[in-house]
Amino acid sequence: MKVLGLDPQHQASLLKVIILGLIAAVAISSRLFSIIRFESVIHEFDPWFNYRTTRRLVQTNFYEFWNWFDERSWYPLGRVVGGTVYPGLMVTSATIHNILHALNFPVDIRNICVLLAPLFSAFTAIAAYLLTSEMKDSSAGLLAAAFIGVAPGYISRSVAGSYDNEGIAIFLLMFTFYLWIKSLKEGSAFFGGLTALFYFYMVAAWGGYVFIINLIPLHVFALILMGRFSTRLYVAYSSFYVLGTLMSMQIPFVGFQPTRTSEHMAALGIFGLLQIIAFVELVRSHLASNQFQILFKGFIFISFVTMFSALVILTVSGYIAPWTGRFYSLWDTGYAKKYIPIIASVSEHQPTAWPSFFFDLEMLIFLFPAGIYLCFKELRDEHVFVILYGITASYFAGVMVRLMLTLTPIVCVSSAIAISRLLDTYLDINVVDPETSEPTPVVESKPKDKHKKVGDSSRSAATSTKAEKKKKKQFFGIIGNDTRGLILLNFFFFLVIFVWHCTWVTSNAYSSPSIVLASRQADGSQYIIDDFREAYYWLRKNTDDSAKVMSWWDYGYQIAGMADRTTLVDNNTWNNTHIATVGKAMSSSEDVAYEIMRRHDVTHVLIIFGGLLGYSGDDINKFLWMIRIAEGVYPDDVKEGNFFTARGEYRVDDEATPTMRKSIMYKMSYHNYNELFGGQGQDRVRGARLPAEKIKLSTLEEAFTSENWIVRIYKVKDLDNIGRNLEQASAFEAGKKSRRSKKKQ
Repeated sequence: MKVLGLDPQHQASLLKVIILGLIAAVAISSRLFSIIRFESVIHEFDPWFNYRTTRRLVQTNFYEFWNWFDERSWYPLGRVVGGTVYPGLMVTSATIHNILHALNFPVDIRNICVLLAPLFSAFTAIAAYLLTSEMKDSSAGLLAAAFIGVAPGYISRSVAGSYDNEGIAIFLLMFTFYLWIKSLKEGSAFFGGLTALFYFYMVAAWGGYVFIINLIPLHVFALILMGRFSTRLYVAYSSFYVLGTLMSMQIPFVGFQPTRTSEHMAALGIFGLLQIIAFVELVRSHLASNQFQILFKGFIFISFVTMFSALVILTVSGYIAPWTGRFYSLWDTGYAKKYIPIIASVSEHQPTAWPSFFFDLEMLIFLFPAGIYLCFKELRDEHVFVILYGITASYFAGVMVRLMLTLTPIVCVSSAIAISRLLDTYLDINVVDPETSEPTPVVESKPKDKHKKVGDSSRSAATSTKAEKKKKKQFFGIIGNDTRGLILLNFFFFLVIFVWHCTWVTSNAYSSPSIVLASRQADGSQYIIDDFREAYYWLRKNTDDSAKVMSWWDYGYQIAGMADRTTLVDNNTWNNTHIATVGKAMSSSEDVAYEIMRRHDVTHVLIIFGGLLGYSGDDINKFLWMIRIAEGVYPDDVKEGNFFTARGEYRVDDEATPTMRKSIMYKMSYHNYNELFGGQGQDRVRGARLPAEKIKLSTLEEAFTSENWIVRIYKVKDLDNIGRNLEQASAFEAGKKSRRSKKKQ
């Protein structure tokens, strides 16, 4: 029956397009809570650097951006931006900005940056549809698109304002995998080239491209071990690897890493293995069986010894770099804490707690294994890929919270396969015969032909026997429609709860920008805490353009982006010694810290303090990591044990150690805090009552404290004009003030 002049096949295609469009719209709209509740603003820390560099690209040109030396960061070293960033995110935003302006849509670059991640989430839903359709069918594809459109595990990195590399990278990850499966199925060099092109885009966008360049070779290796080598596999991988490697080396930050680092050696090894197998297959076709066996064994032995020896020699000689500490921490979860504390200090690098899987994936985490099982049952080439992706991503998501992002797509794909199979079974149009418990298709009854011949009857009987066997084979054990209705109703309920959970998590957990905090007052109304922007605005308006701000590295990008002031360290964390120097200054007494600050031309020091408001993400809670990082570089000057009591406690009250109470971090955090309470102050984060004595600063003076005391800024004093020690000068000034007050009385 035709509707709108379309036959049923075209009706189904149109319906799929409409549904996919609605899913894309839901994916975008579910990420706009942060704009609705707060405003159109860049979130977190890294996005501020990305926004700053994108603004620079738009204001100048690509050549200027590529060769930009940023003197505002890592003072006095600076940073060559073009050679130390993945430029894909910035170039994407700038391209959209230029296209819109060419079409006379004067959209500000900030709004493009804020909305880029929600836009690409719609593209990710389409990529999930295409990938899952290759695994099963379009029905499963639509389910996968719907799941990834609202799954909190992906939304956490793609809400409006989250202008980070992952915002576009997950789309590129999914689409690259789709193109790889397509090229493998068709043995097409064209699709292999497209895979390489989007892999290049991924390399330009995110360091997680290493996952692609290791997973695809693993897939190829698994197929070879399963005896599934074919010309399709050879053509697909060879075209992808050669073109992808050459293109990826055009990114300055990557350079020759594809040929010189251990992370890329698996891909190179599999490429070499494919060439060997292809050569062996060619020789097999030209030699007798016994001759081939002798030649094959000798060739394999010589090739293995040669390749292994070359790998060892190049690694020992230093040409091939060993695995980096960040990758070692994926295999040994305690490695970073022991040897690279700066990696372990980042919250998103911590192992994932079990509740996080349910929080970010809800019921999908239970359906995920079912989808993997169904892939095992069919085990086509593309199903092997799903299984390998699921196993590796599950492991990595377990050892690092951040990698939940790479697990979410395959969980959505696998769960969609499972639910689609269930719906295929319970929505089957076959009707069950209650007497025989066999499914019989609904057909129209036809009148018997009285003139049918005997031969026709026998042929008809044989055909009916085959049909009956086929029916028995198709039997799925569902007796009545009430059973189907019950199962479908239950799963509909689960899906509704899934959407409800995803919406709640997105709205309450992942839509709050870190630079703007919110709480509820006694009457239930929302109270906005805007201390961060208040402090950065004060820095921009009340300090010299040449001011140098020392803070912990977490706030470097925000200070450069919002306050436009020079920082000593920032979130790039490329120089561990420089960060350790800041940590040493923060954990040292005033005399030692003052020398460090003077040596680095520091004019202001910024710290975060949450004791008044109960903000737990402050610098006192991060202080132990500053100490550990500093101790790693300056073990003779900073010792973590000096900050713990004899009972091994980390205290800020009367029992705090002398080293702790003398550190400038402690003094800056609690300076003038008791006066606020008219007695002993109460730290609401650590639940401690502070010592009664007044904290005195001789080398620093309070310049600014935000409304809720979250951000505190201190000015570094100049050297005394008559050469006195600053402590003596401060005591002298305090004595003069005391005498003046007595005279007035």
